[in-house]
Amino acid sequence: MRVFAGYALVAAVDKQAVNRQYCVEGSGVKHARFSIGQLVRHQLFDYRGVVVDVDPCFMLSEQWYQEMAKSRPPKDRPWYRVLVHNAVHETYVAERNLGDDDSGEPIKHPDVEHYFTDFGAGRYRAKGPRN
Repeated sequence: MRVFAGYALVAAVDKQAVNRQYCVEGSGVKHARFSIGQLVRHQLFDYRGVVVDVDPCFMLSEQWYQEMAKSRPPKDRPWYRVLVHNAVHETYVAERNLGDDDSGEPIKHPDVEHYFTDFGAGRYRAKGPRN
């Protein structure tokens, strides 16, 4: 998990290593609402998922944001990588578009075992540091 409160600069590169974005101290982000292993539900598209990574702010390219983030969520708040239930893909979602998933049911996704050791009490236990 990334720790980001109180640091002056966090550099990140999108998956294609094309565009650098920076989160600067003073963005107001002190903590993320969701954590790795937590079950979430997308508020707009009503799918369930599990958080596998947390970014303190938007860290993909401006082109991705313009093409994919149609609701224009804030870039200066946390964003999450989420494995989608009953799918093979993951999504990158702004915090404002996520809510708690209180179903208590595990997520069916082929990559769950890559990130987590087990599921209990309505959440997954991460395998350990990946970065």
